[in-house]
Amino acid sequence: MKCLSFLKEIIIADNFGLSEVLDTFYIAILFPSLVNNIFSSSFKSVFIPNYVNEQKNGNNIGAFQSACFLITSAVTIFILIIAYLFTDVYLETFFSGHSERYYSLVKIQFFYVAPSILFWGGSSLINGLLNIHNEFRLTSISGFFTPLSIIVCLIFFKAELGVLVMAVGTLIGSITSFLFILIVALKRKIIHLEIPQFYSESVKVLYKQLPAKLSSSLLNGINPLVDQYFSAQLFVGAISALNYGIKLPTFFIGIVSIALGNVLLPFFSKKAIDNLKGSFNLLKRIIKYSLLASITITVLGILLSTPIVRLVFERNAFQSSDSLIVSEIQQMYLLQIPSYVMGIVMVKFLTAINKNNFMVFTSAISLGLNIILNYVLIKTMGVYGLALATSLVSIVNSIILYKYIIHLNKHNV
Repeated sequence: MKCLSFLKEIIIADNFGLSEVLDTFYIAILFPSLVNNIFSSSFKSVFIPNYVNEQKNGNNIGAFQSACFLITSAVTIFILIIAYLFTDVYLETFFSGHSERYYSLVKIQFFYVAPSILFWGGSSLINGLLNIHNEFRLTSISGFFTPLSIIVCLIFFKAELGVLVMAVGTLIGSITSFLFILIVALKRKIIHLEIPQFYSESVKVLYKQLPAKLSSSLLNGINPLVDQYFSAQLFVGAISALNYGIKLPTFFIGIVSIALGNVLLPFFSKKAIDNLKGSFNLLKRIIKYSLLASITITVLGILLSTPIVRLVFERNAFQSSDSLIVSEIQQMYLLQIPSYVMGIVMVKFLTAINKNNFMVFTSAISLGLNIILNYVLIKTMGVYGLALATSLVSIVNSIILYKYIIHLNKHNV
């Protein structure tokens, strides 16, 4: 799936390079992506351990599923309506100082990509159910549809769709991905819908855990908005350059997220119930091996950054000068890989043992530090400073999380 996503970026670079159209698409998709990362992913994270607990206790999982599906649907519909109503306010607040054409490009793409919020919300919850039942391969396959639909639209329908080509491809991909994962879940008989119980004990626990998880995800999710706010003040194409520069780190991190992230949350949720002390020891081993592997990848990536960018992106609209900019940005972003991988593992563990409140604290520190570092480093390093700030924030965040986990283990919390 990540290979297909990387191919998508190569084709996008070939068609748009560092351009205004691409900048405006990244702004248009920013809010829907934030909603997906903040609400849908957070809800899935608190849903999984509570659902596992429902199963182990022999409770009514059908009523629990129904309540969660209805909550997800209601919240995503509400967010979508708010997003449409306040698009102009959002653009004027965070991305002021641009031309009418610039804002028109953002808005027309946003109106097409925003409905993806609904389908991403449903897909996230169903993916959580499949992960609990160890159907990891199928949940990974569902990720193929969005990059594939964007590639198809770019190759065959670019002339017809024009500036909407990537927005339409994203929407089609979200719909097909949702339908695929829904059909799989129905065939596996994993979905059990009964009369929802919004005030059962498990749902009450979920209500209590969700604000902390949402707050943590919100604070982390604002970081891309902060980066784009600062980069929008630089040269045309700066937003695109940042997005190209983070592709290789994201490619590796994405593979780790699929290989470890989806597996670890249900795994730790089950282990923590049976043997919490053993779970701490297992976590340390996973962190050690993950850190060694990710450091190796980071060093190789930094050394080979320039030839990789030239090989992957440099053709047609993507020029040699663009390669030099993106290569240096990529080197700055690569520095975060070891700490980010550690962070994925530790966050899944803390979520599994319902320690979401502390992650609000670390997320608040990360957001404040990111704003300060962006403000300072953009003056001395320009767009490269924004990438370096992201890596430094990731390193500080992982250190804080690790210290907290050591504290929990020492005090048998």
